[in-house]
Amino acid sequence: MVTQQHPWSRYVALGDSFTEGIGDPEPSAPGGHRGWADRVAEVLAQGTEDLAYANLAVRGKLIQQIIDEQVEPALALRPDLITISAGGNDVIRPRTDPDEIASRFEYAVERLSRDHATIVIFTGVDVGFSPVFRGIRGKVAIYNENLRAIAAKYDCIVADQWALTAIQDQRMWAPDRLHLNALGHHTVARMVLSALNVENTLEPLKPEPLHSGTWRQARVEDFSWAREYLVPWVVRRIRHQSSGDLISAKRPDAGPYALPD
Repeated sequence: MVTQQHPWSRYVALGDSFTEGIGDPEPSAPGGHRGWADRVAEVLAQGTEDLAYANLAVRGKLIQQIIDEQVEPALALRPDLITISAGGNDVIRPRTDPDEIASRFEYAVERLSRDHATIVIFTGVDVGFSPVFRGIRGKVAIYNENLRAIAAKYDCIVADQWALTAIQDQRMWAPDRLHLNALGHHTVARMVLSALNVENTLEPLKPEPLHSGTWRQARVEDFSWAREYLVPWVVRRIRHQSSGDLISAKRPDAGPYALPD
């Protein structure tokens, strides 16, 4: 007999690669990735006898694509808990307007609030620690302030990545430096569960310990990273391609959550 620890029975996650779980590979999981949303669902499933979970997120999606492709399917699943992280891929693009992106985000939240589900939204990470993205720190901050206003207007819960200083550390990130690794996703899952006021046994700095490296090793890794990840990313932008082209949602239907074998 499961002791009821939270009020939710149908959880749907919307978003891009962050919510899909890219950077946290798990071959036995749907889509081959686990991620923070799956980790949250694992805990929620322990607190109710019949949790149904769907994850509609697809890597590379811009906010309008998330609106067009995920919002209505999410509503059709009748969730009572929704997480949505969107706009990050728009914000990092040159010459985009964080106010305009936030206007689209508000439309998504307004639509998702139709059935009075609990909605969790995410602020962007404070990228001041990153040599690659430090230049857009102010743009992210402006977007975040818009998101906070939207959260207040629609009574959303804010999962505050900007204040999550633990992930302002390159060791929390995958080799591509765009996505969190398993430890980073684990840390975000803990933060989301805390925002939901759900008790859990997830421990800091697990499932794996941090490791340190030398300055010389870091510079070698910089060159390797640019060749393997940055150049292909730039080429895709020039060609108007997305890493999510031809990729479908890993959990399109709301069903019982089962731990990977």
